[in-house]
Amino acid sequence: MTDLARRMRLAAGRVLDSLHPDQRCAATAPFDLIAHRLWTFFPGERPGTRLGDLDDDQLGLALDLLASVHSQRALADAHLVIRIESVRRELSGRAGDAYRSLNYWLLITGDPGGSEPWAWRISGHHLLAQATVVGDMVAGAPHFFGSEPAEVLSGPHRGFRALPREEDLGRELALSLQEDQRSVGLLAPVAPAEIRTRFDPVATVPTGPAGIAYARLDRFQRELLDALLRQYLDRATATVANQAWADLNNAGLDAIRFGWAGPLQRGAGHYYRVSGPSLLIEYDNTQDDANHIHSVWRDLRSDFGGDLLARHYAASHP
Repeated sequence: MTDLARRMRLAAGRVLDSLHPDQRCAATAPFDLIAHRLWTFFPGERPGTRLGDLDDDQLGLALDLLASVHSQRALADAHLVIRIESVRRELSGRAGDAYRSLNYWLLITGDPGGSEPWAWRISGHHLLAQATVVGDMVAGAPHFFGSEPAEVLSGPHRGFRALPREEDLGRELALSLQEDQRSVGLLAPVAPAEIRTRFDPVATVPTGPAGIAYARLDRFQRELLDALLRQYLDRATATVANQAWADLNNAGLDAIRFGWAGPLQRGAGHYYRVSGPSLLIEYDNTQDDANHIHSVWRDLRSDFGGDLLARHYAASHP
């Protein structure tokens, strides 16, 4: 991942060079392992400098950093998440430019120009996009997208849906389960009110029924599950996504499990998760009459650079 790490270092350096001293002070912090794992998807302030307070040139450089961790499709989704926040304000009578009026923050921890681990994040309501850089390696999870509303029901944007494939692929897979498969693949008749891991600093697979194993799916169902997995992994730039896919294959796809909770018809509150030795995906759409999405990809080995940082510190600080 040498080229990706280099591009992130350059992008972060350009952002920092553009900031005024007070902005740079707000946007930077030492790299601290405990603070590095603290995050949330709720509204509210974050550590860092607020994107809406940057001038146009500074904002463009910050968005270049946002682009560096995303595929083209996922970058469009990231902008969509922010745009939906603006639509939500419009529906409540508070119009304004998405980036200028909403609260998203940039934080860079550690020194992008140094030899020690460093990280960056752009986060706010319903968005966590971040990367941990350890030498020439990059970890891009966790990654969170949400949307409120999931579908705009009134006004000039009526009918507009956010993250539609995340919902549709999961439902299609659940609907494809045969009677003998449903006893394992359908976790509960009522969906949980929230993704089970919420914003835990360290993700673990939730306890309870795990869902149906990849090995028990037929060819068509496996293709659906593959597509669902790639829908999340391919949020990342190709270097990160392909490594995550290789990790899944090396661990054995037959160990992957899919589980759905809640009714299967559209419009009802629903939840699903995909779990395996190296991955946890959760999707929940139950709040606000099932019109409020939370979705997350967690890497059970490399969240916030976990195993990369462990190897780095073991080698450099024996």
